[in-house]
Amino acid sequence: MYRIALAVTRNPHDAEDVAQESFLQIYRSERWTRIEDHRGYLARVAWRLAVRRKRPRVEEQELIAQLASRDASPEQSAMDRQQAARLHARIDALPEKLRQTLALAALGELKLVEVAAILGLPEGTVRRRIHSARQKLKEQLREEKGASHEQRARQS
Repeated sequence: MYRIALAVTRNPHDAEDVAQESFLQIYRSERWTRIEDHRGYLARVAWRLAVRRKRPRVEEQELIAQLASRDASPEQSAMDRQQAARLHARIDALPEKLRQTLALAALGELKLVEVAAILGLPEGTVRRRIHSARQKLKEQLREEKGASHEQRARQS
């Protein structure tokens, strides 16, 4: 639940709050006693609460710095942070329906069927959205890489 909330809110503190709020909401409603797919239900509750709580921007540089390897050189760490920031910016620029689907699928713990249930979509639509999101990111990164090669060629 925490990882789902973190994928949506992109803030560890908000994700913790969402996870706790999810458990409280489930406990108070006592619906969990009638649910067959507990894992999918927990994921749906966390997703919905996180979407409601979502903030427009998170201090991405701080998060990226936390994720950077401690063994890397300062130069490599700076390059990794820049690359990660560019990737996060590209992901943020995706249409909301593609970004949400990609975020849930990227968690790795949820099956496509579970992602489809959380979003209330057919599994085929989820597959198509994930594919479309990855293709858009791939194209954008290729364009960026091509533009940087052209700039280097002009400079030399």
